[in-house]
Amino acid sequence: MTPLIAIAAEAADQKSAEVTDWAGRIGWVAGLLLFVVLVYWLMRQGWKWRGSLQSDLPELPTAPEAPGAAKLTLSGRYHGSTTAGQWLDRIVAHGLGTRSRVELTLTDAGITVVRPGANDFFIPTDALREARLDKGIAGKVLAEGGLLIVTWAHGEKLLDSGFRSDRAAEHTAWVEALNSMNNTTTEGIAR
Repeated sequence: MTPLIAIAAEAADQKSAEVTDWAGRIGWVAGLLLFVVLVYWLMRQGWKWRGSLQSDLPELPTAPEAPGAAKLTLSGRYHGSTTAGQWLDRIVAHGLGTRSRVELTLTDAGITVVRPGANDFFIPTDALREARLDKGIAGKVLAEGGLLIVTWAHGEKLLDSGFRSDRAAEHTAWVEALNSMNNTTTEGIAR
């Protein structure tokens, strides 16, 4: 047993080396924080740049004083707007790129889009082009048919706006109602 006692005594006498190099660790943490701040700043500048490129988009229409009786309502999420047929070309001008909760109301005059904490807007009936179910729009991909996509004209541009109801079964009724209001539907572009 003496060799075992000798090994234990030798192990007790050894002292572990200093493990933490605080100066090096603080340097790495500061460098990482600066990198994260730089990436965030670049993303913000990119968002602003995209908005300035889309500055030719006119102001969003507002709902009329008396839009009429509600045909359909929907509460859910607004996931953004893109150039029609180009599901990754997000529109950020006039707050259209801001995701938010949404309350939609369909009347004979059009669709009233109420977004708490973001810009509300109105899609007039004569601007409606098509409604369809799809699986994705600029940064949001769901199961097939998980998004209600409304194609509408705004100024000289056709836009796709994506909505997801809290009750997905409502999507089909919206597609049927919107497409029946509009005689000039367009074909959706396959991706």
